[in-house]
Amino acid sequence: MAKSKANFVCSNCGATFSKWSGKCDNCDEWNTLIEQTAAEAAEGKSALAKGKISGKHLETVSIKDIIPSDETARLSTGFKDLDAVLGGGFLLGSVTLLTGQPGIGKSTLLMQICSEVSNSSPALYISGEESAGQVKMRAERLGAKSEDLHFASSTSGNDIAKTIEDGQFQLVIVDSIQTLSLAELTSAPGAVSQVTNCGNLIIRAAKSSNTAVVIVGHVTKDGSLAGPKVLEHLVDVVINFEGDRYGGFKTVRAIKNRFGSTTEVAIFEMNQRGLVEVQNPSAALLAERQNNDGSIILSTLEGTRPILVEIQALATPSAFGYPKRAASGYDINRLNLLIAVLERRTRLKLNDKDIFINVVGGLRVQDSAADLAICLAIASAVAKRKLPESYVVFGEVGLGGEIRSAFRPDQRISEAKKLGFKHAIAPMTAKDSFVIPVRDLRTTLIKYMNEE
Repeated sequence: MAKSKANFVCSNCGATFSKWSGKCDNCDEWNTLIEQTAAEAAEGKSALAKGKISGKHLETVSIKDIIPSDETARLSTGFKDLDAVLGGGFLLGSVTLLTGQPGIGKSTLLMQICSEVSNSSPALYISGEESAGQVKMRAERLGAKSEDLHFASSTSGNDIAKTIEDGQFQLVIVDSIQTLSLAELTSAPGAVSQVTNCGNLIIRAAKSSNTAVVIVGHVTKDGSLAGPKVLEHLVDVVINFEGDRYGGFKTVRAIKNRFGSTTEVAIFEMNQRGLVEVQNPSAALLAERQNNDGSIILSTLEGTRPILVEIQALATPSAFGYPKRAASGYDINRLNLLIAVLERRTRLKLNDKDIFINVVGGLRVQDSAADLAICLAIASAVAKRKLPESYVVFGEVGLGGEIRSAFRPDQRISEAKKLGFKHAIAPMTAKDSFVIPVRDLRTTLIKYMNEE
Protein backbone atom coordinates (compact mmCIF):
# COMPACT_ATOMS: atom_id res chain seq x y z
CA MET A 1 0.00 0.00 0.00
CA ALA A 2 1.32 3.42 -0.96
CA LYS A 3 2.02 5.74 1.91
CA SER A 4 -0.47 8.62 2.16
CA LYS A 5 1.14 11.94 1.40
CA ALA A 6 0.99 14.92 3.72
CA ASN A 7 1.57 18.60 3.19
CA PHE A 8 2.84 21.13 5.71
CA VAL A 9 0.98 24.43 6.07
CA CYS A 10 2.40 27.57 7.69
CA SER A 11 0.12 28.71 10.52
CA ASN A 12 1.31 32.30 10.04
CA CYS A 13 0.89 32.91 6.30
CA GLY A 14 -0.89 29.77 5.02
CA ALA A 15 1.82 28.74 2.54
CA THR A 16 1.98 25.00 1.71
CA PHE A 17 5.16 22.89 1.48
CA SER A 18 5.80 19.25 0.63
CA LYS A 19 8.20 18.69 3.53
CA TRP A 20 8.72 20.05 7.01
CA SER A 21 11.38 22.61 7.83
CA GLY A 22 12.06 24.74 10.88
CA LYS A 23 11.56 28.01 9.01
CA CYS A 24 8.83 29.06 6.58
CA ASP A 25 10.46 30.16 3.32
CA ASN A 26 7.52 32.44 2.55
CA CYS A 27 7.21 34.57 5.72
CA ASP A 28 10.52 33.67 7.46
CA GLU A 29 8.75 32.64 10.69
CA TRP A 30 10.18 29.76 12.76
CA ASN A 31 8.30 26.64 13.94
CA THR A 32 5.04 27.49 12.15
CA LEU A 33 4.74 24.52 9.73
CA ILE A 34 1.92 22.16 10.73
CA GLU A 35 1.20 18.82 9.07
CA GLN A 36 -1.95 18.52 6.98
CA THR A 37 -3.09 15.15 5.62
CA ALA A 38 -3.75 14.62 1.93
CA ALA A 39 -7.41 13.81 2.59
CA GLU A 40 -7.88 17.07 4.44
CA ALA A 41 -6.14 19.09 1.75
CA ALA A 42 -8.27 17.45 -0.94
CA GLU A 43 -11.58 18.47 0.65
CA GLY A 44 -11.65 21.85 -1.00
CA LYS A 45 -10.38 20.59 -4.35
CA SER A 46 -12.80 17.71 -4.91
CA ALA A 47 -15.66 19.91 -6.14
CA LEU A 48 -13.44 21.83 -8.55
CA ALA A 49 -11.96 18.63 -9.99
CA LYS A 50 -15.33 17.64 -11.49
CA GLY A 51 -15.16 20.55 -13.94
CA LYS A 52 -18.71 21.71 -13.12
CA ILE A 53 -20.04 24.80 -11.39
CA SER A 54 -22.53 23.83 -8.70
CA GLY A 55 -24.96 26.16 -7.02
CA LYS A 56 -27.89 28.29 -8.10
CA HIS A 57 -28.47 31.76 -9.44
CA LEU A 58 -28.49 34.43 -6.74
CA GLU A 59 -31.60 36.48 -6.10
CA THR A 60 -30.72 40.14 -6.57
CA VAL A 61 -32.40 43.29 -5.28
CA SER A 62 -32.05 46.95 -6.19
CA ILE A 63 -29.77 48.85 -3.86
CA LYS A 64 -32.44 51.52 -3.27
CA ASP A 65 -34.90 48.90 -1.98
CA ILE A 66 -32.58 47.63 0.76
CA ILE A 67 -33.71 48.55 4.27
CA PRO A 68 -30.66 49.58 6.38
CA SER A 69 -30.00 47.46 9.44
CA ASP A 70 -30.55 48.97 12.87
CA GLU A 71 -27.03 49.80 14.06
CA THR A 72 -28.37 51.43 17.22
CA ALA A 73 -28.98 48.01 18.81
CA ARG A 74 -25.72 47.66 20.71
CA LEU A 75 -24.72 45.99 23.94
CA SER A 76 -22.83 48.20 26.38
CA THR A 77 -19.70 46.70 27.93
CA GLY A 78 -20.04 48.73 31.11
CA PHE A 79 -16.84 50.63 30.26
CA LYS A 80 -17.37 54.02 28.61
CA ASP A 81 -13.99 54.11 26.87
CA LEU A 82 -14.24 50.49 25.69
CA ASP A 83 -17.64 51.25 24.19
CA ALA A 84 -15.97 54.10 22.28
CA VAL A 85 -13.27 51.71 21.01
CA LEU A 86 -15.98 49.38 19.70
CA GLY A 87 -17.94 52.24 18.14
CA GLY A 88 -20.67 52.32 20.78
CA GLY A 89 -20.63 48.77 22.16
CA PHE A 90 -21.08 45.29 20.69
CA LEU A 91 -23.31 45.39 17.63
CA LEU A 92 -25.80 42.51 17.52
CA GLY A 93 -24.74 40.02 14.85
CA SER A 94 -21.11 41.16 14.89
CA VAL A 95 -18.06 39.00 15.60
CA THR A 96 -15.18 40.53 17.58
CA LEU A 97 -11.71 39.03 17.89
CA LEU A 98 -9.83 39.88 21.12
CA THR A 99 -6.08 39.21 21.28
CA GLY A 100 -3.43 39.80 23.92
CA GLN A 101 -0.47 38.31 25.76
CA PRO A 102 -1.10 35.41 28.20
CA GLY A 103 -2.03 36.61 31.68
CA ILE A 104 -2.72 40.22 30.67
CA GLY A 105 -6.40 40.02 31.72
CA LYS A 106 -8.46 38.97 28.68
CA SER A 107 -10.61 36.49 30.62
CA THR A 108 -11.06 38.99 33.46
CA LEU A 109 -12.22 41.72 31.08
CA LEU A 110 -14.63 39.39 29.27
CA MET A 111 -16.14 38.12 32.52
CA GLN A 112 -16.73 41.72 33.63
CA ILE A 113 -18.37 42.47 30.26
CA CYS A 114 -20.55 39.33 30.56
CA SER A 115 -21.59 40.39 34.04
CA GLU A 116 -22.65 43.83 32.79
CA VAL A 117 -24.53 42.53 29.74
CA SER A 118 -26.30 39.79 31.73
CA ASN A 119 -28.00 42.43 33.89
CA SER A 120 -30.26 43.22 30.94
CA SER A 121 -29.76 40.40 28.38
CA PRO A 122 -28.82 36.69 28.45
CA ALA A 123 -25.06 36.12 28.06
CA LEU A 124 -23.03 32.94 27.65
CA TYR A 125 -19.36 32.37 28.51
CA ILE A 126 -17.88 29.32 26.73
CA SER A 127 -14.43 28.19 27.84
CA GLY A 128 -12.29 25.56 26.16
CA GLU A 129 -9.35 26.16 28.49
CA GLU A 130 -10.78 26.31 32.02
CA SER A 131 -13.11 24.18 34.09
CA ALA A 132 -16.42 25.36 35.53
CA GLY A 133 -14.86 25.64 39.00
CA GLN A 134 -12.07 27.93 37.80
CA VAL A 135 -14.50 30.23 36.00
CA LYS A 136 -16.81 30.23 39.03
CA MET A 137 -14.00 31.48 41.29
CA ARG A 138 -13.22 34.32 38.88
CA ALA A 139 -16.91 35.25 38.62
CA GLU A 140 -17.24 35.42 42.41
CA ARG A 141 -14.13 37.58 42.71
CA LEU A 142 -15.52 40.00 40.11
CA GLY A 143 -19.05 40.01 41.55
CA ALA A 144 -20.71 38.35 38.55
CA LYS A 145 -23.87 36.80 40.03
CA SER A 146 -26.63 37.44 37.49
CA GLU A 147 -29.14 34.66 36.76
CA ASP A 148 -28.81 35.41 33.03
CA LEU A 149 -25.05 34.77 33.00
CA HIS A 150 -24.54 31.21 31.76
CA PHE A 151 -21.44 29.05 31.37
CA ALA A 152 -20.44 26.09 29.21
CA SER A 153 -17.20 24.19 28.79
CA SER A 154 -16.57 22.79 25.31
CA THR A 155 -13.91 22.44 22.61
CA SER A 156 -16.34 21.35 19.88
CA GLY A 157 -16.76 23.98 17.19
CA ASN A 158 -19.89 22.18 15.96
CA ASP A 159 -21.60 22.32 19.37
CA ILE A 160 -20.65 25.93 19.96
CA ALA A 161 -21.92 27.06 16.53
CA LYS A 162 -25.21 25.20 17.09
CA THR A 163 -25.65 26.84 20.51
CA ILE A 164 -25.06 30.29 19.00
CA GLU A 165 -27.41 29.56 16.10
CA ASP A 166 -30.29 28.78 18.50
CA GLY A 167 -30.37 32.50 19.37
CA GLN A 168 -30.96 32.11 23.12
CA PHE A 169 -28.17 34.55 24.04
CA GLN A 170 -27.42 38.07 22.89
CA LEU A 171 -23.72 37.88 23.80
CA VAL A 172 -21.51 34.79 23.55
CA ILE A 173 -17.84 34.65 24.58
CA VAL A 174 -15.67 31.91 23.02
CA ASP A 175 -12.38 31.43 24.91
CA SER A 176 -10.44 30.55 22.78
CA ILE A 177 -10.51 29.77 19.05
CA GLN A 178 -7.20 27.82 19.25
CA THR A 179 -8.79 25.17 21.49
CA LEU A 180 -11.69 24.37 19.14
CA SER A 181 -11.97 21.59 16.58
CA LEU A 182 -14.55 20.34 14.11
CA ALA A 183 -15.61 16.69 13.99
CA GLU A 184 -15.23 16.65 10.19
CA LEU A 185 -11.50 17.48 10.32
CA THR A 186 -8.77 15.19 11.62
CA SER A 187 -6.12 17.83 12.36
CA ALA A 188 -5.33 18.95 15.90
CA PRO A 189 -6.93 22.01 17.55
CA GLY A 190 -5.03 25.17 16.63
CA ALA A 191 -4.12 23.95 13.13
CA VAL A 192 -4.73 26.30 10.21
CA SER A 193 -7.67 24.28 8.88
CA GLN A 194 -9.31 24.00 12.31
CA VAL A 195 -9.00 27.70 13.16
CA THR A 196 -10.25 28.80 9.73
CA ASN A 197 -13.22 26.42 9.57
CA CYS A 198 -14.25 26.92 13.21
CA GLY A 199 -14.10 30.67 12.67
CA ASN A 200 -16.26 30.44 9.54
CA LEU A 201 -18.84 28.25 11.27
CA ILE A 202 -19.13 30.54 14.31
CA ILE A 203 -19.39 33.65 12.15
CA ARG A 204 -22.23 32.15 10.07
CA ALA A 205 -24.06 31.16 13.26
CA ALA A 206 -23.64 34.68 14.73
CA LYS A 207 -24.98 36.37 11.59
CA SER A 208 -27.97 34.03 11.24
CA SER A 209 -29.05 34.41 14.89
CA ASN A 210 -28.15 38.11 15.28
CA THR A 211 -25.90 37.29 18.24
CA ALA A 212 -22.88 39.35 19.30
CA VAL A 213 -19.89 36.99 19.57
CA VAL A 214 -16.45 37.66 21.04
CA ILE A 215 -13.68 35.23 20.10
CA VAL A 216 -10.43 35.13 22.07
CA GLY A 217 -7.28 34.57 19.98
CA HIS A 218 -3.81 33.60 21.16
CA VAL A 219 -0.74 35.59 20.13
CA THR A 220 2.77 34.61 19.10
CA LYS A 221 5.91 35.59 21.02
CA ASP A 222 6.23 38.81 18.99
CA GLY A 223 2.66 39.87 19.88
CA SER A 224 0.95 39.12 16.55
CA LEU A 225 -2.17 36.97 16.27
CA ALA A 226 -1.40 33.25 16.16
CA GLY A 227 -2.90 31.23 13.34
CA PRO A 228 -3.92 32.16 9.79
CA LYS A 229 -4.22 35.81 8.82
CA VAL A 230 -7.56 35.03 7.19
CA LEU A 231 -9.19 34.97 10.66
CA GLU A 232 -8.62 38.72 11.02
CA HIS A 233 -10.27 39.30 7.64
CA LEU A 234 -13.31 37.17 8.51
CA VAL A 235 -14.32 38.96 11.73
CA ASP A 236 -15.89 42.42 11.99
CA VAL A 237 -13.73 43.88 14.76
CA VAL A 238 -10.20 43.09 15.95
CA ILE A 239 -9.16 44.59 19.29
CA ASN A 240 -5.77 44.18 20.91
CA PHE A 241 -5.11 44.10 24.66
CA GLU A 242 -1.64 45.57 25.31
CA GLY A 243 0.50 46.35 28.34
CA ASP A 244 2.64 44.80 31.02
CA ARG A 245 1.08 41.61 32.40
CA TYR A 246 2.72 42.20 35.81
CA GLY A 247 1.55 45.75 36.44
CA GLY A 248 1.15 49.23 35.02
CA PHE A 249 -1.54 50.47 32.69
CA LYS A 250 -3.13 48.27 30.04
CA THR A 251 -4.59 49.60 26.81
CA VAL A 252 -7.29 48.25 24.51
CA ARG A 253 -7.30 49.54 20.95
CA ALA A 254 -9.05 48.49 17.75
CA ILE A 255 -6.86 47.29 14.88
CA LYS A 256 -9.88 46.78 12.62
CA ASN A 257 -13.44 48.03 13.09
CA ARG A 258 -16.17 47.83 10.46
CA PHE A 259 -18.61 49.77 12.64
CA GLY A 260 -16.48 52.54 14.14
CA SER A 261 -13.16 54.30 14.41
CA THR A 262 -9.77 52.69 15.02
CA THR A 263 -8.34 55.81 16.71
CA GLU A 264 -9.98 55.38 20.13
CA VAL A 265 -8.23 53.72 23.07
CA ALA A 266 -9.33 52.49 26.51
CA ILE A 267 -6.84 52.52 29.40
CA PHE A 268 -7.27 50.11 32.32
CA GLU A 269 -5.61 49.31 35.60
CA MET A 270 -5.86 45.94 37.36
CA ASN A 271 -6.82 45.70 41.04
CA GLN A 272 -8.50 43.13 43.31
CA ARG A 273 -11.91 44.00 41.83
CA GLY A 274 -10.76 43.38 38.27
CA LEU A 275 -10.01 45.89 35.55
CA VAL A 276 -10.89 49.53 36.23
CA GLU A 277 -10.88 52.36 33.72
CA VAL A 278 -8.27 55.06 34.36
CA GLN A 279 -10.04 58.40 34.10
CA ASN A 280 -6.96 60.66 34.44
CA PRO A 281 -3.90 58.66 33.34
CA SER A 282 -1.67 61.75 33.05
CA ALA A 283 -1.97 62.62 36.75
CA ALA A 284 -1.42 58.98 37.76
CA LEU A 285 1.67 58.63 35.57
CA LEU A 286 3.30 61.81 36.91
CA ALA A 287 2.37 61.37 40.59
CA GLU A 288 5.75 59.88 41.59
CA ARG A 289 7.96 61.80 39.19
CA GLN A 290 11.33 63.17 40.36
CA ASN A 291 12.97 65.76 38.14
CA ASN A 292 16.36 64.12 37.63
CA ASP A 293 18.62 64.38 34.63
CA GLY A 294 17.35 62.19 31.81
CA SER A 295 13.68 62.81 32.77
CA ILE A 296 11.46 64.53 30.20
CA ILE A 297 7.67 64.91 30.13
CA LEU A 298 6.17 64.00 26.76
CA SER A 299 2.73 65.16 25.65
CA THR A 300 1.56 62.25 23.52
CA LEU A 301 -1.67 60.84 22.11
CA GLU A 302 -3.17 57.41 22.81
CA GLY A 303 -5.68 57.22 20.01
CA THR A 304 -7.45 60.57 20.29
CA ARG A 305 -6.75 60.98 24.02
CA PRO A 306 -3.87 63.27 25.08
CA ILE A 307 -1.64 61.86 27.82
CA LEU A 308 1.40 63.23 29.61
CA VAL A 309 3.99 60.51 30.19
CA GLU A 310 7.50 60.57 31.63
CA ILE A 311 10.37 59.50 29.38
CA GLN A 312 13.48 58.39 31.28
CA ALA A 313 16.94 57.98 29.78
CA LEU A 314 20.12 56.60 31.33
CA ALA A 315 23.58 56.83 29.76
CA THR A 316 26.56 54.94 31.18
CA PRO A 317 30.10 54.34 29.83
CA SER A 318 30.21 51.19 27.73
CA ALA A 319 32.31 48.38 29.21
CA PHE A 320 32.70 46.68 25.84
CA GLY A 321 33.60 47.75 22.34
CA TYR A 322 29.99 47.71 21.15
CA PRO A 323 27.64 50.08 23.04
CA LYS A 324 24.32 48.66 24.21
CA ARG A 325 20.93 50.23 23.42
CA ALA A 326 17.77 49.07 25.21
CA ALA A 327 14.23 50.43 25.32
CA SER A 328 11.16 49.61 27.41
CA GLY A 329 7.91 50.86 25.88
CA TYR A 330 9.59 52.29 22.78
CA ASP A 331 10.69 50.93 19.40
CA ILE A 332 14.38 49.99 19.55
CA ASN A 333 14.85 50.62 15.82
CA ARG A 334 13.50 54.15 16.15
CA LEU A 335 15.80 54.69 19.14
CA ASN A 336 18.85 53.67 17.10
CA LEU A 337 17.80 56.07 14.35
CA LEU A 338 17.46 58.99 16.79
CA ILE A 339 20.86 58.22 18.34
CA ALA A 340 22.38 58.35 14.86
CA VAL A 341 20.72 61.75 14.24
CA LEU A 342 22.03 63.06 17.58
CA GLU A 343 25.59 62.01 16.78
CA ARG A 344 25.52 63.39 13.23
CA ARG A 345 23.61 66.65 13.75
CA THR A 346 24.83 67.67 17.23
CA ARG A 347 28.12 67.48 19.12
CA LEU A 348 27.06 64.68 21.40
CA LYS A 349 29.38 61.67 21.41
CA LEU A 350 27.33 58.55 22.06
CA ASN A 351 29.36 55.73 20.46
CA ASP A 352 31.09 54.94 23.77
CA LYS A 353 27.94 54.95 25.95
CA ASP A 354 25.26 52.41 26.77
CA ILE A 355 21.85 54.08 26.44
CA PHE A 356 18.64 52.90 28.11
CA ILE A 357 15.14 54.34 27.55
CA ASN A 358 12.09 53.71 29.73
CA VAL A 359 8.48 54.85 29.28
CA VAL A 360 7.06 55.09 32.81
CA GLY A 361 3.80 53.31 33.60
CA GLY A 362 4.05 50.33 31.28
CA LEU A 363 2.68 52.22 28.26
CA ARG A 364 4.08 51.66 24.79
CA VAL A 365 4.63 54.92 22.90
CA GLN A 366 4.23 54.71 19.12
CA ASP A 367 3.74 58.44 18.53
CA SER A 368 6.21 59.99 16.06
CA ALA A 369 5.98 63.21 18.11
CA ALA A 370 7.88 61.42 20.89
CA ASP A 371 11.16 61.89 18.92
CA LEU A 372 12.05 65.25 20.44
CA ALA A 373 11.38 64.04 24.00
CA ILE A 374 13.57 60.96 23.46
CA CYS A 375 16.41 63.10 22.08
CA LEU A 376 16.19 65.59 24.94
CA ALA A 377 16.10 62.77 27.51
CA ILE A 378 19.27 61.24 26.05
CA ALA A 379 21.01 64.61 25.90
CA SER A 380 19.93 65.39 29.47
CA ALA A 381 21.32 62.05 30.72
CA VAL A 382 24.63 62.48 28.86
CA ALA A 383 25.15 66.14 29.81
CA LYS A 384 23.75 65.60 33.33
CA ARG A 385 21.48 68.61 32.92
CA LYS A 386 17.81 68.99 33.85
CA LEU A 387 14.96 70.52 31.92
CA PRO A 388 12.78 72.82 34.09
CA GLU A 389 9.91 70.97 35.78
CA SER A 390 7.26 73.16 34.17
CA TYR A 391 8.18 72.12 30.58
CA VAL A 392 6.58 69.46 28.39
CA VAL A 393 7.98 68.35 25.03
CA PHE A 394 6.63 67.02 21.74
CA GLY A 395 7.73 67.07 18.10
CA GLU A 396 9.00 64.79 15.34
CA VAL A 397 12.71 64.81 14.47
CA GLY A 398 13.81 64.43 10.85
CA LEU A 399 17.06 62.90 9.64
CA GLY A 400 18.42 66.38 9.03
CA GLY A 401 17.87 67.28 12.70
CA GLU A 402 14.88 69.49 11.89
CA ILE A 403 11.86 69.58 14.23
CA ARG A 404 8.68 68.72 12.35
CA SER A 405 5.01 69.30 13.19
CA ALA A 406 3.00 66.98 15.45
CA PHE A 407 -0.53 65.67 15.05
CA ARG A 408 -3.23 67.52 17.03
CA PRO A 409 -0.98 69.99 18.91
CA ASP A 410 -3.98 71.80 20.47
CA GLN A 411 -5.02 68.70 22.43
CA ARG A 412 -1.47 68.10 23.66
CA ILE A 413 -1.16 71.70 24.83
CA SER A 414 -4.58 71.66 26.52
CA GLU A 415 -3.67 68.55 28.54
CA ALA A 416 -0.39 70.13 29.67
CA LYS A 417 -2.17 73.31 30.78
CA LYS A 418 -4.71 71.32 32.82
CA LEU A 419 -1.91 69.70 34.82
CA GLY A 420 -0.22 73.00 35.60
CA PHE A 421 2.68 73.06 33.13
CA LYS A 422 3.87 76.48 31.97
CA HIS A 423 5.57 75.88 28.61
CA ALA A 424 5.86 73.36 25.80
CA ILE A 425 8.97 72.90 23.68
CA ALA A 426 7.33 72.10 20.37
CA PRO A 427 7.58 72.68 16.59
CA MET A 428 7.12 76.18 15.23
CA THR A 429 3.86 75.16 13.55
CA ALA A 430 2.13 74.95 16.97
CA LYS A 431 0.68 78.46 17.26
CA ASP A 432 0.11 79.18 20.94
CA SER A 433 1.70 81.53 23.49
CA PHE A 434 2.19 78.43 25.67
CA VAL A 435 4.61 77.02 23.08
CA ILE A 436 8.32 77.79 22.88
CA PRO A 437 8.90 77.11 19.17
CA VAL A 438 12.04 75.26 18.09
CA ARG A 439 13.38 74.75 14.58
CA ASP A 440 16.22 72.24 14.79
CA LEU A 441 17.66 69.75 17.24
CA ARG A 442 21.12 71.27 17.69
CA THR A 443 19.82 74.73 18.61
CA THR A 444 17.34 73.17 21.04
CA LEU A 445 20.03 71.21 22.86
CA ILE A 446 22.38 74.20 23.09
CA LYS A 447 19.62 76.39 24.53
CA TYR A 448 17.91 74.05 26.98
CA MET A 449 20.53 71.50 27.99
CA ASN A 450 22.80 74.24 29.32
CA GLU A 451 20.26 75.17 32.01
CA GLU A 452 20.54 73.63 35.48
